Amino acid sequence: MKIRLFIKPYCPWCHKAQRWLDERGIKYETLDVISDSKAMTEMVNLSGQRLAPVIEMEGKVLADFGPEELAAFWAKNYSGATFSQK
Repeated sequence: MKIRLFIKPYCPWCHKAQRWLDERGIKYETLDVISDSKAMTEMVNLSGQRLAPVIEMEGKVLADFGPEELAAFWAKNYSGATFSQK
């Protein structure tokens, strides 16, 4: 399963999302929307907003979230799934 995390490097919520995924050994692709204008456009198209973080997995999108929302999204959609990328 491919997981993409759209971030802004100075965003504390983005760092928390990365830490949450890293602590669980979940592999993901990081897209910096500040240095990559195509990533910014894609993030806005997916989420309808310019706020980060945004995570996209298999067409499901969670936008502008903290660790608690990520945990709930994960439990609802991906409990027990196997993840790998890169």
